[in-house]
Amino acid sequence: MKRKINLLAFCLLLTSTFMYAQSFLSSNHVIKRVKSTDKYILLPVEEEEGYAHILVIKDNQVVKEFNCKLAINKTDYNVPLDISEYGGDVLLDIQFSGDKRSIGLINNFVCWKDIKATNVFDSKNREKFRPIYHHTPAYGWMNDPNGMFYKDGIWHLYYQYNPYGSQWENMTWAHSTSTDLMHWKNQGEAIQPDALGTIFSGNSVVDKENTAGFGKDAVVAFYTSAGAAQTQSIAYSTDNGETFKKYANNPILTSDVPDFRDPNVFWNEEVKQWNLILAAGQQMNIYSSKNLKDWKFESSFGEGYGNHGGVWECPDLLKMGDKWVLICNINPGGPFGGSATQYFVGSFDGHKFTCESKPEVTKWMDYGKDHYATVSFSNSPDGRIVVLPWMSNWQYANQVPTQQFRSANGLPRDLGLYSYNGEDYVSVKASPEVFAAFEKKPSGRLQSAAYIEVTNIKSNASIVLSNDKEERVTMVYDGKNATFSMDRTESGVTDFHSDFKAKTVAPTNGVIKSMQIFIDRCSIEAFDTEGKVAMTNLVFPSKPYDKIIVKGCKVKIYELKDQK
Repeated sequence: MKRKINLLAFCLLLTSTFMYAQSFLSSNHVIKRVKSTDKYILLPVEEEEGYAHILVIKDNQVVKEFNCKLAINKTDYNVPLDISEYGGDVLLDIQFSGDKRSIGLINNFVCWKDIKATNVFDSKNREKFRPIYHHTPAYGWMNDPNGMFYKDGIWHLYYQYNPYGSQWENMTWAHSTSTDLMHWKNQGEAIQPDALGTIFSGNSVVDKENTAGFGKDAVVAFYTSAGAAQTQSIAYSTDNGETFKKYANNPILTSDVPDFRDPNVFWNEEVKQWNLILAAGQQMNIYSSKNLKDWKFESSFGEGYGNHGGVWECPDLLKMGDKWVLICNINPGGPFGGSATQYFVGSFDGHKFTCESKPEVTKWMDYGKDHYATVSFSNSPDGRIVVLPWMSNWQYANQVPTQQFRSANGLPRDLGLYSYNGEDYVSVKASPEVFAAFEKKPSGRLQSAAYIEVTNIKSNASIVLSNDKEERVTMVYDGKNATFSMDRTESGVTDFHSDFKAKTVAPTNGVIKSMQIFIDRCSIEAFDTEGKVAMTNLVFPSKPYDKIIVKGCKVKIYELKDQK
C-alpha cells in the first residue's frame, strides 16, 4: 500500500508541481521564489489586515505590482495570481505595512501555510446575497462602470476592478459582454495598471471614420492614469474591444488639479468634432479634438451650480432632442448621504455648456442610496440613451456583507426628457430588455427575484415586503405631498455600517398612476412608469422577502425566466 501511494504521488508530481522557498528579510519584508506548473497561485486574503505590497519579479525585472491583504491570522478567501504567463517561475517581493509590534511575527503569518497552486480558480457562487439578474464580477471588487459601448449586436461593459481582493484597490478595467443587457459573460481583464498608474474611470468610442489613425471602427478607450498625479490616457482595440493596445504617447491630457479624472468622449455631429468632458475638482472641463489625441480646452462648468457637497466625478454630456444633459456624479453630497448622481439640463454649442435652471437648483437622477457613477453606452442603437449605474454607496461599499465579490450594477435604464412646472427633467425608465427577462404571465408568488407591476395607485398607497424574520421594506406613495418613499431601516442585515439604515424619499413631480418594482437578492429598484421617479436601494434580508401587503393599489408579480 505504501508503495502504491508513493507511486501515485510521483505521478501527480509529474503533472503538477508547486515549490517555493522564502527568505525573511525583516519584521515586515519577505521574498519568496515560486515554481509551479499550475496556472495560478492562490493568495490568502484577510480583510481586516493592512495591505501588503507585492512585486512579481521575472528575470530581475518587475512584471507586475499590486497590493493585497495577505492573511495574517485567518484566511477569509483566496484570490488568484496568474503566473503561467511568466513560465511558472517568479520571485515575489512582499512588504507588509506595520511591524512585528503591531502585526506579530512575520514567520507565523497564516498566508505562508495557506498559499496554494491550482490550474482552475473556483469562482462558483457561494454568496446568498449575490444578485440573480444583475451584473456582478465573478470575484473581487467592482465599482464604476467604464468604457461602455454597443457594436455589432454586443453590449460591452468595462468596470473598475480589483483582481486581488473584494475591497477597493489595484484599479483595473475588467470586461463583460451581453447581447441583451441582462445576461453577462465575463471576458477577463482588459486594461491593466502600468508605469503611469492604475486605471481609473473613463469611456470608449467607436471611431467609425478612423479620425485617430488606429483603423476604421477601432474602439478607442479613454481612462485616467492614476499615479503620483492623475493624467488622461488612451488605448485602442482593433478586435472589437477584446484586447487593447495603449497609445505610445500617453498621457494625452495633464493638469495641476488634484482631482482630474474620468474622461468621457463623444462625437458631436453638430460641430463635426469630438468633445471630451472630465471632472476637475469642483467643475467639469470641456475639450475638443479632430483626432482623439490632441485636445483643446474649451470651457468649464460648475461654479455655483448644483450640489458641491463632495468631489465631482464621472461626467457625461448627452444630447436629448434639442436639449443637452450634463450628468455629474458627486461623492459625498447625495440627498440621503454619500454618493449620488445629479444632472443639469441646458444647451451646448460644442464649446460651452449653459444650464437653463437657476444655479441653486439641484436635480437628482435617482433618489435611492445606491445609485452612482451613472454613465451611458456610446454608439447605442436606434438613438437610445442607455445608462448603467454602480449599485452601491461609498459610505459602506467596502463593508457590505459579501466577501467573494463586492458590488453589482443597477439595472440598465433608458433616459429621456419631460417637463414639469416650467422645468425640464430627465426621465429614467427600466430598459425594455429588463422586462423581456421576466415571464409574460404573472405568478402571484413573491420570490428572491421578481418584478412587481403596480397599478391603480391611490393617494397614500403602500407596499410592504417582508419575511418571517420580521424584516421588511415599506414603500409609500403620498399623493398629498407628492412623494414616494422606501424605508429599509428594518430590511435585514444593517449593522455592518451606521449609515446603511435609511428611509429615502423622492418628489414625484405630479401624480403617480403606475410603478414597476424590481427585486433581486440584495436590491430593490422602483420606477414610475412615466420615468418621473427612480429609486435604487440595497437590502440584505436574512431570508428572501416572500410576503407582500398591499394597500391603495393593485399588484401583479412576475417571475424571472429560467436563467439556464
